[in-house]
Amino acid sequence: MSQTTKNFQAQDLRYLRLLAHDFPTVSAVTTEIINLEAILHLPKPTEHFLADLHGENEAFLHVLRNASGDIKRKVRELFGSTLREKELRDLCTLIYYPEQKLELIKQTETDLQDFYQTTLSQLIAVCRRVCSKYTRSRVRKALPEEFAYIIEELLHEQSDDKDKQAYVSIIISTIIGTRRADHFITALCQLIQRLAIDRLHILGDIFDRGPGAHHILDTLRHYHRWDIQWGNHDILWLGAAAGNPACVCSVLRLSLRYANTQTLEEGYAINMVPLATFAIEHYADDACELFMPRLVDGEPVPTEKNARLIAQMHKAISIMQFKLEGQLYEAHPEWGMMDRVLLKAIDYEKGTIALDGKNYKLLDKCFPTIDPADPLRLTLEEQEVIDALVHSFQISSKLQRHTSSLLSHGSMCSVFNGNLLFHASVPLKDDGTLRNVRVGSEEVCGRELMERVEQMVRSAFDEASDDDERREGRDFFWYLWCGSDSPLFDKSKMATFERHFIAEKETWHEEKGAYYTLRNSAKVCDMLLDHFGVQGSHRHIINGHVPVRAASGESPIKAEGRLMVIDGGFAKAYHAATGIAGYTLVFHSRGFQLVQHEPFESTSDAIRNGTDIKSTTQLVELTGHRLLVADTDKGLQIREQIKDLERLLRAYRKGIIKEQ
Repeated sequence: MSQTTKNFQAQDLRYLRLLAHDFPTVSAVTTEIINLEAILHLPKPTEHFLADLHGENEAFLHVLRNASGDIKRKVRELFGSTLREKELRDLCTLIYYPEQKLELIKQTETDLQDFYQTTLSQLIAVCRRVCSKYTRSRVRKALPEEFAYIIEELLHEQSDDKDKQAYVSIIISTIIGTRRADHFITALCQLIQRLAIDRLHILGDIFDRGPGAHHILDTLRHYHRWDIQWGNHDILWLGAAAGNPACVCSVLRLSLRYANTQTLEEGYAINMVPLATFAIEHYADDACELFMPRLVDGEPVPTEKNARLIAQMHKAISIMQFKLEGQLYEAHPEWGMMDRVLLKAIDYEKGTIALDGKNYKLLDKCFPTIDPADPLRLTLEEQEVIDALVHSFQISSKLQRHTSSLLSHGSMCSVFNGNLLFHASVPLKDDGTLRNVRVGSEEVCGRELMERVEQMVRSAFDEASDDDERREGRDFFWYLWCGSDSPLFDKSKMATFERHFIAEKETWHEEKGAYYTLRNSAKVCDMLLDHFGVQGSHRHIINGHVPVRAASGESPIKAEGRLMVIDGGFAKAYHAATGIAGYTLVFHSRGFQLVQHEPFESTSDAIRNGTDIKSTTQLVELTGHRLLVADTDKGLQIREQIKDLERLLRAYRKGIIKEQ
């Protein structure tokens, strides 16, 4: 056997023979190498980062449609010197909401032929601009099937070419003449939206507070490329979908707290009747004043009767939650949360509770379903309500579909193109070193902690796992929601009980973990980036979870630019505290742009009046050169593919593998 053949055997001839099935000739191999080398020199595609959407589906969809202002930027670059401000605004609104905007335009436009002719030319120009970062093959795969051939022709034929002017003109005229202009415009606008952003990163918390988490997930399920790093509210809903009764209670409690049950009832068809019936019966004589819904300015105000029913249901489900979480703490002493079994700390005769060596008076002493001798035991009626609610979550086909999407696209943390993404924290000691956290039978930290947590989450849904493993995974959702060392919470406690029942605000305090202070340190951020294997001279940590109080002067950029926090408060409930309505981040071939958004009025107002979210764009970091695909994770993969193809090419030329 020749030395050459021995060398190829050392490099795994079996793999090369498999590769030869896809590239059976020298010509096929060289063509693919040329194609891959060319792709490496395209500009880096644009990534879009969002966090903490909290059910605000209208604001989310608008930011998605306008690519955090990136589409408007491209429109201004093309037409800023030729179109008036209103014309620019109308063109952008058409791109964001083509079908609805066209209906309004046709009601007032006196010369539709001219409108179509002008608009189609403008949209084709915008489409060419957003396509410029992709190969023809990639664009072709994104084209709507009905108009694929026509769009491809228009994108790659310049109308200023005299030899092609008539050709392009007749295509546009024929589209208008055959009354397909509306459909064609809609297809072009949707293509622009799709190609403006190559990949969408969600840094957690799709659920709770706002009314439309189910609408957000409906959109994401059909979005071309996206990933999510789970947030604590996503984990709570995953726990409920997996059948964790305490998670089910907390999901309902949060929904009732904000008088917002659209996602539960309209989105997932969760049957709330058993809870309502139980609450009316057992809390009929209870004013439940401490459980009245928290209303956000501008939101519908329930009638007095409905508000009282919501408060009764809110208190009923809260008491069930306190019982169930206490049972979990006793079943899992390894969590170290026995001090949170609060129903056993109450003196029911005196109406007081003992916390941290001090007694506090309870603001509400009405507990009709609690047996002081066994306060964690659910009554028979409570158990029936819990069983019905858990069943309702588990048989909701839409919720289970959305759960599957969250699992298939989700993770605890990810590294993309030099950026470490996770929702909340990596638990740290006060000295800045990694903190060990108990997960199952192991104590792990940092990257290994994130990996073990993710395995626990998936085990709860894995039909191949045994019953004990699934049960342990299902229980662990609760620790992830409110455990002191959970990377999704990382606070001393969740003071839900104290905020409802104790007047003294000292008991409400939730001490944040060391990460939230130490993340301001460049040294600590560098340690974390090294630990997670993040490479490159322009590397960052990107988080959500804690709203940035911009109104108080807080900056979302920390640790000398190494860390960015992009939770500015999408949820309306946060607007008063943050002073804004969220941050989003755009990472394109020139660098990072942080976009600060003001509150979104409404979709209907955006369509009718062309109002956009008012945004302020801040250049966070510009690279010294324009980033190419070669500078990305995809570029590393392509280089490895090229190396494999070059090995196959040598094998063909040495005759070790025969062309087919």
